[in-house]
Order: sequence, then structure tokens, then C-alpha cells
Amino acid sequence: MPEKNWKSFVAGATAGGIESAITYPFEFAKTRLQLRNIEAAAGKAVTKQANNPISLWIQVARTDGIGAIYAGCLPFVVGNTAKAGVRFLGFDAIRNRLRDADGNLSTFRGAIAGMGAGVLESVLALTPGESIKTALIDDRQGAQKYTGKGFQGIRLLLRDQGLGVLYKGVVPVTVRQAANSTVRLGSYSTLKTLWENKKGRALNSGETFALGALVGTITVYATMPIDTVKTRMQSVNARKEYKGMLDCFAKVIKNDGFFALWKGSTARLGRLIMSGGIVFTIYEKMMLVLA
Repeated sequence: MPEKNWKSFVAGATAGGIESAITYPFEFAKTRLQLRNIEAAAGKAVTKQANNPISLWIQVARTDGIGAIYAGCLPFVVGNTAKAGVRFLGFDAIRNRLRDADGNLSTFRGAIAGMGAGVLESVLALTPGESIKTALIDDRQGAQKYTGKGFQGIRLLLRDQGLGVLYKGVVPVTVRQAANSTVRLGSYSTLKTLWENKKGRALNSGETFALGALVGTITVYATMPIDTVKTRMQSVNARKEYKGMLDCFAKVIKNDGFFALWKGSTARLGRLIMSGGIVFTIYEKMMLVLA
């Protein structure tokens, strides 16, 4: 592996692991809000929940303990660490291939590089971690057969549902990540270049954080419907509920209304604003350390 690519992988993986551990409560809240109507459809007793992350955290902590907010955290952090490493490695490698003879990268080619990185990360790293995370959060609301047991719970999940559970929802995950990375990395690269050309200097840490947060906000609302479908398709009983991605889209709209596709947006926005700032700041600092 070329030295620059190796550094991108290490810097990206470090940034992704730290970011996912810090922001996981937002990911938990988003997933719980997206799964809530599945409980009702299954005839389960559904406790009235607030529509914002803070109220949900308080409610879960009171009923299940503070540790419940971190249900599914381990596979998510592991998957996110690998995902971020693959993302930055793939983005840098593809971006360098797409530069013109003068070393410049157009906005369109930057977006293509982001899309390619999104596909790579979803297939190679992200889907298994997100699938297990969603199943554990969903299980926490019901039988609690797998949650609270660490690696043993994951082993039981794999035993009961087979290795195929690792790639449950791979299509919407891939579509979401391609869209995420196209918007996030493409716009970050373009805005960073414009800013540095205008100021004649590199971004400082505060500017990098602000730019990452802005890009994260844009990404949330552009890709939220795909994320909701992804979460529904990774629930414990998804195979009985949905025939595929389009069927899931149709059933969410039919049963819960069009705007249900944006359920959990506030929680995801909270995470991605922090995520964008944390990831890009740590990544840039790690690249300097590894230089």
C-alpha cells in the first residue's frame, strides 16, 4: 500500500472510531425513533416516546438504565472505525486517479470519488456493523435475547439468523453511503479548496470543524429517507415485513405517512453535525502527525 494511502487509512480509522464512540447516543436515539412504529405493527405495547433525542435518553435511562443507551454500540464503533478508514483510503485513491494533467479535481469528479468511496465502505465495512447494531437496538425493545451479552449476544444472533444477517439491508446501506459520501466528501473537498484559495492558507481547526458541521447538515436531509428504509430493513423481523427496498419505501409511506421517512432526523442531525466536525478535524490532525 502506498505511504499516502496507508496514512489516509490510519487517520480515517482513528477519526471514525473516536467520533462514533462520542456520538453514539444520537445514533441510538435515531434508530429507536425509526423503529418505533414496528413495535405497534407487531402488536407490542408501545410506551409513549418523545420526538427528540434528549427526552428519549431520559426515558430509556429511567426504564432500562443508562447502559441501555449504548445498546449496539460495540459493533457500531468497530464498523465505523473500519468504514472511516476505507472511506478516506478509497476517496484519496479514487480522487488521485481522477485528477487532470495539472493535478486539479473538478467538482463533478470530486463527487464521483465520494460516491465510489461510499460504495466501498458500505460493502467492505459498514453494513455488518450497522445490521448488528440495529438488530440489538430492536431486540432491546422486545425479547432482549441478544442485548446486554456482549460478543455472546452477537454470536447468538449469528447462530439464529445466519451469516446473512451481516448483509441485511446492504442495498439501502450502499445507496445511502454513496449518496452520503457524494454529498459529504464532494462538497467538503470543493468548499475546502474554495476557502483555502480565497484565504491563501490552510483551514484552522475551528474552520475545519465548522465546515464539517455544515456539510453534515446538508447530508442529513438529503439522505434521510434512505436511512429510514435501511433501518427498517435491518430490524429483527424485517424478512417477514418487507420484500425489498422499494417495498419498504412503499409500506413506510402507506402505513406511517410520507414524512415518516424523515423520522429521527433531529437525532441524526445532532450526530452528523458533531460527526462532520470531529471526523474532519481529527483526520486533518492525524495526517499532520503521520507526515
